[in-house]
Amino acid sequence: MPKHVWQTLGLSTLAGFRSMTPLSLLSSNLLTYHPQALAGSPLRLLQKPVVVHGLKLLAASEMAGDKHPNMPDRTVPVSVLGRAAAGAFVGATLFTVNRSSWLQGALLGAAAAVAGTYGSYYLRRQATQSSGWSGAVVGGLEDALPLAMGLPVSKGTHAGQPQSRR
Repeated sequence: MPKHVWQTLGLSTLAGFRSMTPLSLLSSNLLTYHPQALAGSPLRLLQKPVVVHGLKLLAASEMAGDKHPNMPDRTVPVSVLGRAAAGAFVGATLFTVNRSSWLQGALLGAAAAVAGTYGSYYLRRQATQSSGWSGAVVGGLEDALPLAMGLPVSKGTHAGQPQSRR
């Protein structure tokens, strides 16, 4: 299976945990390597510094907001839709960079994000119940997973060998 398919599955599943973190990591990598396959696509905006920094801010805000006790569950329809959209965006981008069908990437990414949403919801609920820790503490630990897993998965989001712009 091609690397971009695995990357789509990995990053999009992590979008079920934290929707903005995988987009932020992907955008940061695209800024560094600036693949030319995005040149004619609206997805090229992910390579812009203002977008990269904006996504980092949104990812940090999402992590902070998740600890609020009145935050709705990630399984409410609007949250699932947002996470599916984030996964679709990741998949469409990775498939476009690798000169594959953006629609296939979007569908795969959306499906993986929905699976990640429900999987992470039940994992967090079980971890909170069995550990006796508060939801905020478990949520803080949960924040580390998309970062720790997403960093290596997001690397190499380029077609061919990376050519750093620096």
